[in-house]
Amino acid sequence: MTANPARRRPVIAGNWKMNPDTQEEAVGLATEVADRVQDMSAISVLCPPAVWLIPVAAAIGGRVGVGAQTMAAEERGAFTGETSPLMLRGIAEWVIIGHSERRQYNGETDETCRHKVASAVAHELRPILAIGERLEERRAGATAAVIDRQLRIGIADLQRIAGSSLAIAYEPVWAIGTGNAATGDDAQAAAAQIRGILRERDLEGADQVAILYGGSVTPDNAREFFAQPDIDGALVGGASLDAAGFAEIVACAAELRG
Repeated sequence: MTANPARRRPVIAGNWKMNPDTQEEAVGLATEVADRVQDMSAISVLCPPAVWLIPVAAAIGGRVGVGAQTMAAEERGAFTGETSPLMLRGIAEWVIIGHSERRQYNGETDETCRHKVASAVAHELRPILAIGERLEERRAGATAAVIDRQLRIGIADLQRIAGSSLAIAYEPVWAIGTGNAATGDDAQAAAAQIRGILRERDLEGADQVAILYGGSVTPDNAREFFAQPDIDGALVGGASLDAAGFAEIVACAAELRG
């Protein structure tokens, strides 16, 4: 069964990671992006480092979305260095959960992602659950198994998908920051698998979920991904630090999926 993309607006989320260095640069980049994309039909989301969330949100004034790069599942307590969903509400609408760099460097697991996804939804934040295989898993033919495990565990605590505002980002780890993006066909195969699993859980809700591709997305290859029936946008890394390039990706999504 193919997806019904007419029911979903495309979503382009820019993950700035640990960039830029100063508040002035962060506000300048966010303002330029907002100026370029605010009238486009695709949903744009900027995910700056936590320290820049408040000034970025203030600078763009709701013209584009704001997302956090991670959050704690807990509301408060002795969790040094963490940011709770209660702290994010009113500043960010979105939150990335389970990015491969968080899994690799910060000890995030499928189970911690599970708790964070449920907490985000409960606190009316829009989670972007990132899943994807490592290079050795791909070479071993385990891509489908990795996607199945990470997705099923990640959404296990959601009673319903419909109305949850959930988004899924398929990010093959071997493609992130390497310049070696997946092919459109590879990305579509993963997205179709994701959509199928979501339909098992909630037939109505599955067609509400935006499935994004992430991993060396650029203005030059974005069209290949957005032409696929189950890919509704992108989680953009390095290219999101260039306002003009990011706007090109948003424009492409608006043209093909808007």
